[in-house]
Parts: sequence; C-alpha cells; structure tokens
Amino acid sequence: MRRNTTKLSVHAKTRMVAHRGLSKMETENTAAAFIAACNRSYYGVETDIWRTADHKYICNHDGASGRICEENLVMEQSTLADLQALVLKDIDGNTDRNELRLCTPQEYRKICEHYGKICVPELKSNFTLDEIREIISIFDGYLDNTCFIAFNIDNLDKIKEIRPEQECQFLTGKYTDDLPEEMAKRGMGIDIAHSELTEERIKAFHDAGVQVNCWTVDDPERAETLIGWGVDYITSNILE
Repeated sequence: MRRNTTKLSVHAKTRMVAHRGLSKMETENTAAAFIAACNRSYYGVETDIWRTADHKYICNHDGASGRICEENLVMEQSTLADLQALVLKDIDGNTDRNELRLCTPQEYRKICEHYGKICVPELKSNFTLDEIREIISIFDGYLDNTCFIAFNIDNLDKIKEIRPEQECQFLTGKYTDDLPEEMAKRGMGIDIAHSELTEERIKAFHDAGVQVNCWTVDDPERAETLIGWGVDYITSNILE
C-alpha cells in the first residue's frame, strides 16, 4: 500500500519539521527519508549526528544501530566505513533495499540544500570545541539555513562561542519557569516535548523573545491545538 503523510487542515504561522526525515514513510536518517521529506511542504528536516570511532560523523538517532538494522554497531565505537556498510531495515522490517544506509552529515546537508529545506541537526555526542568547529564547517555556506539542536546544552554553548548569531534550540523534556529567561539569555530557541506545553507557557517563551519548537507530534488534533496556541514549529514523523 502506498504510504503518505497526514495533512493538517490549518498551519497558521506554524512551520513543520520532518523528524529524522519523513520517518513514518522511509527508514529514519536515510537519504530516502530526507528526500521524501524534501519533496513535500516541510520547512525543515531534522537529523542526528554522532562522532564515530575514527573521528568522522554519522547520522543516526540511537547510540547503536540495532533497532533499525540486523547488526548492532555502536556509533562511537565503529568506523564510518563499517557504519555506512550496514543495510538498514525498510519500514516493513525487510533488508531488501540496498540504498537504505546511514548518511553522513555532508550528504544530509547536500540533500536539504538541493531542495531548499532548513537543516535541523541534533548534536548527539558530547562534542569537543574542535569537533563543533568541524561540524559547523560541514554546514558552512548554509549556516543561515541551519538550526542546531541538542539536549546537551554545552554543545549549543560551543556553537554560540564560535558563531554567536547561529540559530540553536535547546532540547528538553521538561518545562521549568526559568526556561524562557534562560533561553533568552543564551540567544536560543526551545525544542520541548509537546506534552509540556500550554498556551500560557508558549506565551511566556514568546514574551521573552524565544521561539518554540516541540517534539514529536503525530496526532492531528494535538497539532491543531498547538497551532491554535501559536507554537512556532512542530516536529513530526508524519504530519504535514
């Protein structure tokens, strides 16, 4: 059966971000998932970046490949060549599509740039300042169309140390009353679990001049509520 996105009837000013590419249609963090998202109306395409054992970089959500592959390799303990040799499972669980492979950030950036989409790379490893410089260089020439996100705020602080004007969003699963002011001080947006948001909390962020992204919303009714509250971005596996 042909798969497709679930289209929202109203977007207002809310922009949609495809989570790990269009990951309910194609295996996450593959060129197929990125291209599927880029061929639709998404504003941005999210991915995840790990350091490899040979100090290269790879796009994958988990710290190991086992959930999406028959072989379980640890990202930070494996070479880039070994990780890219993996053939990933299709959505149906079969490994019969040779093109389903992990991407490098360079490949991801090139796909997004080719289709004119915003890059939203999540920084997964605890990167050094030199590694952050290398990652920034991967997106050089497209940095104005890139928004870095991370749960480890030190990664984002390093981004800001090198490029103070760079767009960043701090990932969190918990709202606290000090978050709007803290994000405003750091010059960052917030990317928060959607269940933590209320209309009042979105207003608190906006009053502090902080943009609000939220993850991961696949229910159309919930998305429409968030849109009504004025959330700036919604990250989704399937909603368009």
